[in-house]
Amino acid sequence: MTTTRREFLKRSAAAGAFFSTPLIWTRSTALGQDVNSQPTVAAIGVGGSRGRYNQGGAIARKAAKFGKMIACCDVDDLHTAEFNADFDNQLKLYRDYRDLLENDKPDVVTIGTPDHWHVPIAIAALRAGSDVYCEKPLTLTIQEGIDVCNVVKETGRVFQVGTQQRSENHLRFLKAIAMVQSGRLGKNVNAYVAIGGGPSEGPFESATPPDDLDWKMWVGPAPQAAYSEERRQQFRWFYEYSGGKMTDWGAHHIDIAQWALGFDKSGPVKVSATGSFPPLVPDDLNWNAFLQGDVSLPNGFNTAAEFSIDLEFANGAVLNVNDHYKRDDDRTDFGNGILFEGDAGRMFVNRGKLEGKPVDDLTEADNRELDERIAELYKGKSPGNHMANFFECIKDRQQPISDVITHHRTMTSCHLCNIALMLGRELSWDPQQERFTGDDQATALVSRKRHGSYTADV
Repeated sequence: MTTTRREFLKRSAAAGAFFSTPLIWTRSTALGQDVNSQPTVAAIGVGGSRGRYNQGGAIARKAAKFGKMIACCDVDDLHTAEFNADFDNQLKLYRDYRDLLENDKPDVVTIGTPDHWHVPIAIAALRAGSDVYCEKPLTLTIQEGIDVCNVVKETGRVFQVGTQQRSENHLRFLKAIAMVQSGRLGKNVNAYVAIGGGPSEGPFESATPPDDLDWKMWVGPAPQAAYSEERRQQFRWFYEYSGGKMTDWGAHHIDIAQWALGFDKSGPVKVSATGSFPPLVPDDLNWNAFLQGDVSLPNGFNTAAEFSIDLEFANGAVLNVNDHYKRDDDRTDFGNGILFEGDAGRMFVNRGKLEGKPVDDLTEADNRELDERIAELYKGKSPGNHMANFFECIKDRQQPISDVITHHRTMTSCHLCNIALMLGRELSWDPQQERFTGDDQATALVSRKRHGSYTADV
């Protein structure tokens, strides 16, 4: 970028970026029958210039195709100015999401912030009367998932999570689920998932935050920390704000695997793990004290780097999660994807392909049957567009394809993987009561203390 942050902001302000008053559609007309009426949309967390295609900004721009964008909020003024420029500088701009929700009362809110902000903002938006589209992973802890599910039930709002594998990628994942559930791999199906390993860099030097960034607000409910560009731009590798590869790619692949095995509304009963963390993480770290903000680590990546984890379900099925999966059979070696294997066959799926003998053997009649099963999986709506599904459900008040309940169950499995890695032992989990059995140390990791004043009541 040749334009400085301050120059861009000055030009945007001069164009009316911060002082425009958009046409605001009221709730009473937003979902009416008039073809010109549209739900009002506000974007919270929109990314920046190099992040023009940052996921937060990308989902907000997709939502704008279905509604009337009226406001955006980001802790970086450059981000809001850039986003606003795409809407002819007609949006109201905010740093604090609470002001946006109070002043504009949008029908729809998109959330594309770092992960540790997802649930506090989502709960505030739900209680303000908005339907919500939130990027994955929705939760930072298991307790956050329990809380946000309760608020969705309490408010009756529509909630879509951005796990697009449930909608897109030429429906490969839905077809894989339909094949498993229709018995085409036989019985006793297990799933083997690879999601890539995590980085181990650090420590990084601290720096002064940019003038136009509210760093304190960025940190929000997490423990306070000195600014560094790595901590901000690569937050996914800090447990303070995210869950590493487990809640990044795991939120996608564990979701599909758990759904195919029939446990999308339940979960595992046992988890065991082996793995390693970056060198900056001591072997004797008290993880609960660290995550509560009572002890600190050097300013470097601290999420799991390598891992092999077994999630075992009540019927004996196993979901095996790895950074890289390889067998000594000269034919099984992959770094990203899902292998389903039953006593009558096996198949592999990722975003680029669906393959295996059961796929090769499908007839035209089989494919027609699978299409019908996919339609059932997609709740009778037209599959293929995740955002369109969300807005279709806003109209009929049904929960969308990536609903908050099933995503919470996926994220619970992701968090169980991380907790098992932290503690280094087998853990027993009760998916009905949503609690650990006989392990106080694991139980302490189900939730975290929120810091500062940037929290939502639950």
